[in-house]
Amino acid sequence: MRLQSFVPVPSVRSVRSVRLPPPLLLLLFGLCSGTSFPTNINIGGLFPTGSHEYEVFRFALAQNQDVPKLVPQVDMVDTSSSFAMTYAFCSQFSKGVYAIMGLYDRRTVNMLMSFCGSLHVCFVTPSFPVLTNNQFVLQLRPQLQEPLMALLEHFYWNHFVYMYSSNSGLSVLQRILDTAAERSWQVTSVNLDTLTEVSFIKLLADLDYKKEFQIIIDCELERLNSIINLIAAQKRNLKNYHYILNNLGFLDLNVTEFQNLGPNVTGFQLMNRSDPLVQKINQEWMEFDSRDLKLVRRRLKYTGALTYDGVIVMATAFNNLRRQRIDISRRGNAGECLANPPAPWGQGIDIQRALQQVRLDGLTGRIQFDERGHRTNYTLTVMELSPAGPRKMGYWNEKQGYVNTAVYKPVLEEFHGLQNRTYVVTTILEAPYMMLKTNHEKLEGNDKYEGYCAELASEIAKHVGFSYRLQLVGDGKYGARDSETKMWNGMVGELVYGSADVAVAPLTITLVREQVIDFTKPFMSLGISIMIKKPTKSKPGVFSFLDPLAYEIWMCIVFAYIGVSVVLFLVSRFSPYEWQGDDSDDEDETLPSSSSRRPPPTSSSELTQSPGNQNQQKEKEAPEHTNDFGIFNSLWFSLGAFMQQGCDISPRSLSGRIVGGVWWFFTLIIISSYTANLAAFLTVERMVSPIESAEDLAKQTEIAYGTLDGGSTKEFFKRSKIAVFEKMWSYMRSADPTVFVKNTNEGVVRVRKSKGKYAYLLESSMNEYIEQRKPCDTMKVGGNLDSKGYGVATPKGSPLRNPVNLAVLKLNEQGLLDKLKNRWWYDKGECGTGGGDSKDKTSALSLSNVAGVFYILIGGLGLAMMVALVEFCYKSRIESRRMKELIDAAMMSTTLGGMAVAGGGVAAGGLGGASGLGGENGRVVAHDFPKAGAQGLPCMSKAAGLGLSSTGM
Repeated sequence: MRLQSFVPVPSVRSVRSVRLPPPLLLLLFGLCSGTSFPTNINIGGLFPTGSHEYEVFRFALAQNQDVPKLVPQVDMVDTSSSFAMTYAFCSQFSKGVYAIMGLYDRRTVNMLMSFCGSLHVCFVTPSFPVLTNNQFVLQLRPQLQEPLMALLEHFYWNHFVYMYSSNSGLSVLQRILDTAAERSWQVTSVNLDTLTEVSFIKLLADLDYKKEFQIIIDCELERLNSIINLIAAQKRNLKNYHYILNNLGFLDLNVTEFQNLGPNVTGFQLMNRSDPLVQKINQEWMEFDSRDLKLVRRRLKYTGALTYDGVIVMATAFNNLRRQRIDISRRGNAGECLANPPAPWGQGIDIQRALQQVRLDGLTGRIQFDERGHRTNYTLTVMELSPAGPRKMGYWNEKQGYVNTAVYKPVLEEFHGLQNRTYVVTTILEAPYMMLKTNHEKLEGNDKYEGYCAELASEIAKHVGFSYRLQLVGDGKYGARDSETKMWNGMVGELVYGSADVAVAPLTITLVREQVIDFTKPFMSLGISIMIKKPTKSKPGVFSFLDPLAYEIWMCIVFAYIGVSVVLFLVSRFSPYEWQGDDSDDEDETLPSSSSRRPPPTSSSELTQSPGNQNQQKEKEAPEHTNDFGIFNSLWFSLGAFMQQGCDISPRSLSGRIVGGVWWFFTLIIISSYTANLAAFLTVERMVSPIESAEDLAKQTEIAYGTLDGGSTKEFFKRSKIAVFEKMWSYMRSADPTVFVKNTNEGVVRVRKSKGKYAYLLESSMNEYIEQRKPCDTMKVGGNLDSKGYGVATPKGSPLRNPVNLAVLKLNEQGLLDKLKNRWWYDKGECGTGGGDSKDKTSALSLSNVAGVFYILIGGLGLAMMVALVEFCYKSRIESRRMKELIDAAMMSTTLGGMAVAGGGVAAGGLGGASGLGGENGRVVAHDFPKAGAQGLPCMSKAAGLGLSSTGM
């Protein structure tokens, strides 16, 4: 009333013109309605006793002193008990809490979501996320299904073991199984809740026996730490293993002992510890002290960071509600938690919307929720466990997926920082690359080994400047990916799974290997070659002088000889220039042979005729024409020309000389070619090899052939698209018994024991080395089937890669690599090749090389004597029939006549027998026989006549 006296009452017109600002209207509306936003907001809490999340919850509330103030109403309950959780939830709801923060268990999560959805009470939790559409449950922890799938894609895993806890791993397991059904993955699932410590140790041994080296572990932080410690307590070699820890607190794990075993470990990190805000809050948390918190301060874990962000989200949401003056009073429905039907709180939807609309950057990154209350628009850091400790290898977000940001500086500065350790150099026993010394039992460490790669590793370490330890590969293989398990074995597997730092061995550089490990420049170039058992040397036979020309050529020469002789005979018969009269004395013409002239007088009556009568008879007869080239003379002329000895007759006509000319040219080429090849065929003992190339192997089935099982040679044939190699691979794959061998020594032994029925396909450098080893019974045939190189290998991104590569290039430029090969291949060769550069020495001819020539000479002489005997007998038979004497008398007469000519040359038979020598052109020149000669041979007048007759014949 007193106020009214001081304030003038405005007129109606002035009242209509008054306009108040909107904030003042809101204030007047709040005053008129009699409502105000509460200054204290009761916040419920459901935590297990002594949990880290409860400590951080109290710490976060103590840090938040803004208006409205959050007042905790906390119940310490067993989160796995449905009854205890139901009682505590309803108790807090009856006390008028505006929202509840807490943890749940797999057995109570459905109950909590049911109460929250029915009563419209928001439940903010850092517990494991669940797939639900309940918008009143806000899940602070991001889901890991998609990030895990991205990592599996990045590592090409399709065969692995998934270990999970029932609390947090069921939803992830369902996602993995769905993907495995689509992509034919092989997944082995293990429920950790059903295992005791003893059964888990047994499981580890079983996985090691089955070579299950790719494992995912999905459980809460405390249990994951105990599992890691249990694995580390077994003291197994974990360098072949790769673990993915499906947890958001990679840096919260105690991996000190686990790291010493050398496993490859990958995981996720939610909280960025290098963030200044995180460092500030963590420092305040370490200094925080409360009277009712008697626990020892520990570093803030990722679940505690989620709890802290949850408190900040609620404080921000209620502050927004306060600024908006939204009524959130709790009146009239307290204590109706178990009402049937339940009575939802009317203002609960406003609080839910305010919480869901919060956008801020907290300790766990960007905090934002979708319409279902799930965390969205978040980023996870992907970590790995390196020898130096945990380090970042990439990140994942919803927009980009997994992004690999690992940059391994291949510079000497980074390498020098790791020089205080001894590097493991994996290798394989393969002569001459790596061998055990004869007295290796008495030696230790690297001194036990010798060979090309042993010296190469020493030279590389000397140039780079690091200490190393040689370690033989466990399975004795070079490295290939199993077609079923997709796991790498051998030296490549040890590099991929972190068991070794460098591989110095005859390891072939291939595409599939280059995708998972790094190679240096090749230190040796080579190719696939064929090894067979060396065939026995074929000794030259007695007729080896015929080898320079093929059998077909010899037959053609014989036919050509006969053909030329016949043609020469025919052209001489038809050509008039080859015929000549008896009185022809032309010195330029060749004298005809006696075989084509008129036979001389043979009877005794003719020989006793007076010279006058003979002259009269010649004058009465017509002139006689003769021809030198009868069939036998033609054969003799051709043979003399072929033997390059000439003949006493030659063609007169142009046609005959053309025949002779072409025949001489023919013999010139043939004899020259024969002479050129004769030396090589007589002085070199040749080895007749049944296989000369890969084509020879492919087109036959008598000789088996194979490669090393699990090497690059096998992969070459498996992936080749060349028809010959495809055919060879088809044979090798289906051969029974198998043609593949476990190691090179087994292949060499099989070649040596197979008696030429097995060929081994291997690298040419190894083939050349074994060829120089005793018993010197193997040989390389044909050329290389491909071209490739050996390289020193390191893991992907290793800081050793660049220094080792530079060392290999420097050794190559210095010529040390060639010296090493000559030393271990040829200088220590056992087959006397002197390094492979010396040529085969030509040995002197032995009797066995030319024995056939002597056989022909002896045979020819024997044949001549036999022909002479046959001629003698034949002529004696003819004479006996003509003279009507006994055959022995005729033979005696013929023999004595010949002897008389040889002895004195005065007997008639001797003159007749010497007609070919004393006569002219086959004619008999009549002489007066001395009486003394006749008297000296009594009773031999007939024999003399016989001798003349036989000569005339």
